Amino acid sequence: MDRLRQSLLDAPLIQKGDYQYFVHPISDGVPMLEPGLLREIVIGIIRKAELEDVDKIVTPAAMGIHISTAVSLMTDIPLVVIRKRQYGLDGEISLSKETGYSESEMYINDVHPGDKVLVLDDVLSTGGTLLAIAEALDSIDADIRDIVAVIKKAGENELDGTKYEVKTLINVTVEDDEVVITDEHGDG
Repeated sequence: MDRLRQSLLDAPLIQKGDYQYFVHPISDGVPMLEPGLLREIVIGIIRKAELEDVDKIVTPAAMGIHISTAVSLMTDIPLVVIRKRQYGLDGEISLSKETGYSESEMYINDVHPGDKVLVLDDVLSTGGTLLAIAEALDSIDADIRDIVAVIKKAGENELDGTKYEVKTLINVTVEDDEVVITDEHGDG
């Protein structure tokens, strides 16, 4: 994970209120995402995730899409994108997600009882999005085989103390105007 590590160490920081926020191609789409970094992340996910018998990759829009698309292409596992727009299709499930930054509705289509799913996301920060997704998938009676986030921001999150475990590729925090790697191998 040399490229991922270095890209995080080089990530620009911006101030959002009292919060220092790193800007990264995986979590923000800027700066530009280099193919080598995406390839390294996809290989890391494939090595870390439980993929046996997985029927579908499930990811929230928008920043999970590029990672999940690449994993889908490498594994031939179909991709389901959880959207912020309601389509009204048969079987559509609504979920409310609340993060440290916003609250909104999201919609899951094409996941059915018994589907074996891998949940992928870009960043685990507050855990609000991943918790809402995991609970919605449980309500559908989908079988969550694994949950993977590329980057975990240090600190407590809403998944702590729940039955849901999230594997990560790298864990970071922001201290004294710089990104600090707290665990180069992530969780799980």
